[in-house]
Amino acid sequence: MFNWEEFLDPYIQTVGELKIKLRGVRKQYLKKGLYSPIEFVTGRVKRRESIINKAKMRGYTRDTLSEMEDIAGIRVMVQFVDDVWDVLELLRKRKDFKIVEERDYINHQKASGYRSYHVIIEYPIDTIEGFQIVNAEIQIRTLAMNFWATIEHSLNYKYGGLIPDDVKARLTNAAREAAQLDAEMGEIREDIQEAQLLFDRPQQKQDFKKENGEDNELW
Repeated sequence: MFNWEEFLDPYIQTVGELKIKLRGVRKQYLKKGLYSPIEFVTGRVKRRESIINKAKMRGYTRDTLSEMEDIAGIRVMVQFVDDVWDVLELLRKRKDFKIVEERDYINHQKASGYRSYHVIIEYPIDTIEGFQIVNAEIQIRTLAMNFWATIEHSLNYKYGGLIPDDVKARLTNAAREAAQLDAEMGEIREDIQEAQLLFDRPQQKQDFKKENGEDNELW
């Protein structure tokens, strides 16, 4: 009987540690009053059903299951395409993991319209049983890229991977529109960043709340 809990525990630890570290990078930027290329960070461990399905499709066995690259997944969300390259440089400079592969689906997007930048890493963890290397995938996306990819993923699930041609055509059009949105936002990036830095200052937030009659602590 395969012990899934024991197998997945290192991946859960990996996702937890990477989320804390990358969110810490964002905090460091903000504490210094600088614009952070990282907007937010999410993570997940692949569900056992998804692991089994991928193993069947790709020919993984129980003995080679740990070679799967995306059981541990981190998603770094950014506002602008230029931020993708800034985050990538931050990852390349880190000493706490090793990058083993990069996949650029932004300059070389998939036929479906999917865009993202994938970084495959080997992440070292310490357990009570000793030192272990865990594979993980870090995806870097703009908000527009993520919106499109989330919709495509949902439709693939709904149609069992066989999305109707008319829906595919609309997805392709939407992918072009998302790319255009990223390009337009990139053109006014500096103005947006300056506005956000001003708005993020505590006094500026307080002034805005007073001017607009906002006293909500959830602001």
